[in-house]
Amino acid sequence: MSISLSSLILCPIWISMAQIQQGGPDEKEKTTALKDLLSRIDLDELMKKDEPPLDFPDTLEGFEYAFNEKGQLRHIKTGEPFVFNYREDLHRWNQKRYEALGEIITKYVYELLENDCNLKKISIPVDASESEPKSFIFMSEDALTNPQKLMVLIHGSGVVRAGQWARRLIINEDLDSGTQIPFIKRAMDEGYGVIVLNPNENYIEVEKPKIHVQSSSESSDEPAEKRERKDKVSKETKKRRDFYEKYRNPQREKEMMQLYIRENGSPEEHAIYVWDHFIAQSAAENVFFVAHSYGGLAFVELMIQREADVKNKVTAVALTDSVHNVWHQEAGKTIREWMRENCCNWVSSSEPLDTSVESMLPDCPRVSAGTDRHELTSWKSFPSIFKFFAEAAEAKSSSLKPALTRRSHRIKHEEL
Repeated sequence: MSISLSSLILCPIWISMAQIQQGGPDEKEKTTALKDLLSRIDLDELMKKDEPPLDFPDTLEGFEYAFNEKGQLRHIKTGEPFVFNYREDLHRWNQKRYEALGEIITKYVYELLENDCNLKKISIPVDASESEPKSFIFMSEDALTNPQKLMVLIHGSGVVRAGQWARRLIINEDLDSGTQIPFIKRAMDEGYGVIVLNPNENYIEVEKPKIHVQSSSESSDEPAEKRERKDKVSKETKKRRDFYEKYRNPQREKEMMQLYIRENGSPEEHAIYVWDHFIAQSAAENVFFVAHSYGGLAFVELMIQREADVKNKVTAVALTDSVHNVWHQEAGKTIREWMRENCCNWVSSSEPLDTSVESMLPDCPRVSAGTDRHELTSWKSFPSIFKFFAEAAEAKSSSLKPALTRRSHRIKHEEL
């Protein structure tokens, strides 16, 4: 039976407390002091001393994993799926390992967007200086020039980045269900231009600079001998504190600070920025949005801020288990009416795909995504979304034909 280091440290304290409690009232003070000591011990931090180093590979090969021909992540030696509990009873270490793998997955998906889907990586802000923090989006070659159709993809909140619906699905299921790649490929096959947003890339992290605090003795007029004594005591105190800190938290991670990206500091800001600088400038007659989870909220916020422009340019919006709320976001009546006509929300439900689902909110129709798993709603509603877009484009085209005919007759009459 293995005994953790934290148990060995705490055991003598518990024994001491038991012995003291058997004594008389004079021992109460000692009991209180020991209790206070126990309350100050951070058990989570203490457990870190039992961990292996937080030093993980930076490639899939280093993790000994690869994606097979079905897009499933498998161990290159055993062929087994990813195992989260690689080391028993070390949840924090296992979580850190999972996060390290997740960062590699993010870079892998970026590579697929560029190499497999032939998308271009576009840096934003478009007028960023060399030194300022930057983010990026992905676009097809014809995203701004395609005269017919443009599809815009927005993922949800959390650790996911451009091209992903859910990291968990990529790691535990496959690339098709967890990434936006099937949407991108089919859209391009059907003649759409494509823009892939990156709404969670809001800041860069840099290490916090160490601030030197000037000691009082450095600027005082005290005699040199007294100053030396003070400095000696200060150095001894610091030495003890550093020793304790190293003992308490041997795997202390670097202190980081966040530098936010100009005009892209939140998913909502990012959606508005990409609209203003790219989507609004595109030539497409029909713009379509696919927005998952928090991406739906970001779209509604975009519509509140750019209502007339969105109504003029967007033909249809497919939401997948969107978390938007027209009341909390204070979407006006005209926006709610437009959403009822032009949006559809495929929600998590055990009902068959496309079955109507009752809604408490007066915005857009809700139908079942054919799954009760939130992260799978985009993938499961994939065929229905493309059908919905095709029907919306056809309906818009049909409604414009009579108006165009009348206009052409009027021009001919005026010419006569």
